Amino acid sequence: MKNLILTAIAVCSLNTIQAQEISYKKWVKEAPRLEDSFFTTPKAKEVAETVLLYQQPTGGWPKNINFFQTPDNKEKALEIKNDVNASTIDNGATTTEIIYLSRLYNATHDETYKEAAIRGLDYLFEAQYENGGWPQFYPRPKGYYVQITYNDNAMINVMNLLRDVSNGKSPFTYLPESTRQKAQKAIDKGVECILKTQVKQHGKLTVWCAQHDRETFAPAKARAYELPSLSGAESANIVIYLMQLPNPSAEVIQSIESAVQWFKDSEIKGIKIESFINKDGKKDRRVAPCEDCKPMWARFYELETNRPFFCDRDGIKRYHLSEIGYERRNGYSWLNRSGENVYKEYAQWQKRIRK
Repeated sequence: MKNLILTAIAVCSLNTIQAQEISYKKWVKEAPRLEDSFFTTPKAKEVAETVLLYQQPTGGWPKNINFFQTPDNKEKALEIKNDVNASTIDNGATTTEIIYLSRLYNATHDETYKEAAIRGLDYLFEAQYENGGWPQFYPRPKGYYVQITYNDNAMINVMNLLRDVSNGKSPFTYLPESTRQKAQKAIDKGVECILKTQVKQHGKLTVWCAQHDRETFAPAKARAYELPSLSGAESANIVIYLMQLPNPSAEVIQSIESAVQWFKDSEIKGIKIESFINKDGKKDRRVAPCEDCKPMWARFYELETNRPFFCDRDGIKRYHLSEIGYERRNGYSWLNRSGENVYKEYAQWQKRIRK
C-alpha cells in the first residue's frame, strides 16, 4: 500500500510539472497570435494586470509564467517580482510581454501599458553588452547566464523585436523617433557581435555556438549537457536574421554564404527520429533509418571535427542517442530540420541581392 501511495504521489507530481510546463508555454505561444479584437475586451486588461504585477524593478520579466492565469498567491508573485536576478530574455520572456502591452496600449490608449512597455524596452537596451551581445539573464552577476546567449533564440528574439521598433512597425508605431534610433543602434551592435562570434573551423567560417563568452567571444558551456559546440539549431535563426538585413555589407554576405555552406556540409541523411514503446512500457525516442526522409541537423557538432554528438547531465560527450539517459533523450531537441528554413530564406535572399 505504501508503495502504491508513493507511486501515486510521484505520478501526481510529474503531472503537475508537465501541466506547469504546458501552462507557461501557452503564454509565449498564444499571446503573439491573439487577434487585434481581443485587446478591446475586459479579458485583455485582466491579463495585463498579471503582466504588470510580475514586471520587475529592472523593467524586465521572469520566465515560465502563464499570464493568462491570475496568480493564486499574490505574495509569492511579489517575491518573484522583486527578485531582480530573475529578469530574463529566455523562453520568450520580456519580449512577449512588451509586445502584448504595446498592442493593448494601441487598443486602449491607457498610458499605464505604454509606460510599462517602454520600461521593458529600456531593460533590453540596458542589458545589452557594449560588445553588442545580450546575456540570458540580467543583472544576474555570474554563471552561464551572463554569456552571450543565442540558445533558444534568446538574442535573436530581442533583435527581431528591436527591428520592428526601429522600422516603426506595429505595434510600435507609438514610439518616438529617438527610441527608433536607439533600437537601430542596438541592432547594429548586435550584428557586430554576431559576426565576431561566428566560429572558424580550421580557418573557415562556419556557424555559432548556443552561447559565447562575453569577453573572448569563444564558444562557451551552459548546462552540463550543453557543451561548447557548433549549433545546428540556433544557428539557423541567426543566419536567417542576417539574410533579412537591408543592404548587407560584404562581411555580412560572407557570413551568410559561409553559414549556408556549413548547413549544406553538415546534413545528416538517411535517418529520422521515431517514437516507440520501450521494454519498460514507456514512450521513448530513437534514431531510425529512413532513406526517403529529408536531411536533419544535430543540435551539437564538435568544434574541431564537426561530428554530431549528444550529451547527458553527466557532461560526457556521446555519439549515439541511445547512449543518453531516458530523461534527456526524451526531454531535449537533439535533431532537427532547421536547415530547411535556412535554404528557403537563402533562395529568396539570393534573388534580392542580385537585383
